[in-house]
Amino acid sequence: MKVGIYEQLVRAGKTRRDVLKGAASVAALAAASTGALGALTRQASAQDNLRAQILQIPGVGKGSPTDADWQKVGELCLGATKANVKEGEFAGVELAFMGLNNQNLHNLLFRGFLKPWEAYTGAKINWIDLAQADYNPRLQQAIATGTVDFDIIEMGAPFEGDTASKGLLDEMPDWVKTQIEADDLVNYLKAPVGTWDGKTYRITIDGDCHTFAYRKDYFGDGSISGLAEVPTHWEDINKLAAALAGKNDPLTGTPAYGFLDPLKYQWGGFGFYFLEDRAAAYAKHPEDPAWLFDPDTMKPRVNNPAWVQAIQDVLDLVKANAYPPDQLNADPNATAFSQFLGGTGAALTWWGDVGSNARTSDTSVVGDVVGFSINPGAKRVYNSKTAAWEEKENFAPNMAYIGWGVYVTSRVSSDEKKRKAAWSAAAHLGGKDLSLWTAAYPSGFQPYRNSHFQYEEWEAAGYDRAFVEDYLGSNLDSYNHPNAAIEPRIPGIFQYYSIAEDELVKGINGQYASAQETADAIAAAWEKITDQIGRENQIKLYKASLGM
Repeated sequence: MKVGIYEQLVRAGKTRRDVLKGAASVAALAAASTGALGALTRQASAQDNLRAQILQIPGVGKGSPTDADWQKVGELCLGATKANVKEGEFAGVELAFMGLNNQNLHNLLFRGFLKPWEAYTGAKINWIDLAQADYNPRLQQAIATGTVDFDIIEMGAPFEGDTASKGLLDEMPDWVKTQIEADDLVNYLKAPVGTWDGKTYRITIDGDCHTFAYRKDYFGDGSISGLAEVPTHWEDINKLAAALAGKNDPLTGTPAYGFLDPLKYQWGGFGFYFLEDRAAAYAKHPEDPAWLFDPDTMKPRVNNPAWVQAIQDVLDLVKANAYPPDQLNADPNATAFSQFLGGTGAALTWWGDVGSNARTSDTSVVGDVVGFSINPGAKRVYNSKTAAWEEKENFAPNMAYIGWGVYVTSRVSSDEKKRKAAWSAAAHLGGKDLSLWTAAYPSGFQPYRNSHFQYEEWEAAGYDRAFVEDYLGSNLDSYNHPNAAIEPRIPGIFQYYSIAEDELVKGINGQYASAQETADAIAAAWEKITDQIGRENQIKLYKASLGM
């Protein structure tokens, strides 16, 4: 089903389950309408064939993709480049590209995708590979010392306040917007995301939000949890651990565990998102766009009762020995790729990698038993304006990181040949067809374009319909949720997150006496960062990021 049809039905009051039950009828109506308008153009048919072709590389259930697969996909998707660049046009140009090597994805895939681009254009790319935990410190050092040594950077929207506000990025040319078909982005990734002061800087290659992944075989009649349904509130997620005590996993026979928190939160700022998943349900009130700071003062809310409850939830599970052994050394990569996909644990929150890897990675054993939904909610929500709890159900999916993008730096702005080469490389990575492949296979990225939600394409690749509807539906439900917890694009956001991780780990290790004391330490550190950056400007930018 196309996302536009889905959104119309949701606005009409339909739930996702209602929509999916009628998906076949909607598809038939859409097909009839298309037939009435006339046959597809030859160009559209060729694109459909291309999309079907790349989705068979290597094919779902046929093992993890290899470098040869990445190069083949990159070669097949060069058509848009060839329309804008002559063969050999960038001969002699060298570009430095800085990005992640997280889980052997990101930059490693980019290398494969761009090798055919390099061969065609004549340009050469030199790679700067960073581990996730090293990314923020490396970027902040380059900014602080004025030693930006990269022409292209893989970067998330939260860093736009640190880079675009300082003149470090090059404005996107109009031809690039056309080549990447930017109008195809889901709504929450359109402007102001990727822009600063009205100028566009970002080619989106990802649509980050956290969703809830769970083991279907842990629930239902006769299941090891004894629960008929999957819990949908954090209060019940915590109770799940007690129900599983002493039980064994039905797939692996190893001890069964409940929810997997990454207790080694220190992950360059990215680990803080996993506490946010819990806190958003308690802290993001439907009538208040702010949940991290007070928008009028920038006073942190991270030590209010809602955030304290989220921290307490984790501390309670630590005290109950409810996690796998050595969970204190488990970072988010471990919880997703080593534990959950490897058959340990009943549930976790993560980005879309869990969905694509479940069916297309050699290391996954849970592909047939994994289900998805939006993040759990809470049975009460804290109202920061009244400083009181409200006893009502609340859901607030965490739009964690707003997705990776590719940006070109101002280092190339004065050299038109080098500038065009940098933008051409970036545009190749952000191309509409290539993006479908990255959404469907292990890449580090999840669906982010309207065209990614045509379920038939995923079925043709080898995914079964029920899995696709569940996985893609959890993304759609998060992107379109009226109370989604949106991340602010303000300077220093990862400074806030990184120091919060440090204090949170101290609390989990018993260096603070309580959840409240842990939260107070985070708030005090955040106040210092705000004063260092400049409170009045932060208030202005924070309000703007919230649409206030």
